Amino acid sequence: MADKNTEDIEKEIEEIIDPPDIDSKYRMIILAAQRSKQLQRGAISRVDIDTRKNKPTIVAMKEIQNRKVNFEIFEAADASSPQK
Repeated sequence: MADKNTEDIEKEIEEIIDPPDIDSKYRMIILAAQRSKQLQRGAISRVDIDTRKNKPTIVAMKEIQNRKVNFEIFEAADASSPQK
């Protein structure tokens, strides 16, 4: 019974993750660095790769390449508009 619930949850998670396209290599590097920090702090890898033989940055890049990491892109506010 527990295995079936785990499978259902994994399917739901896979459906939720739908990241936008990465528009620049710099954004990809920033995302990989942030995900690498999460992996170093104990996050579970979302790709089938041996985390003992590969550095967290490689694992993070592979996750981003396979679209396993969810993120949002926020547009910067106009510099000409007044800030409150």
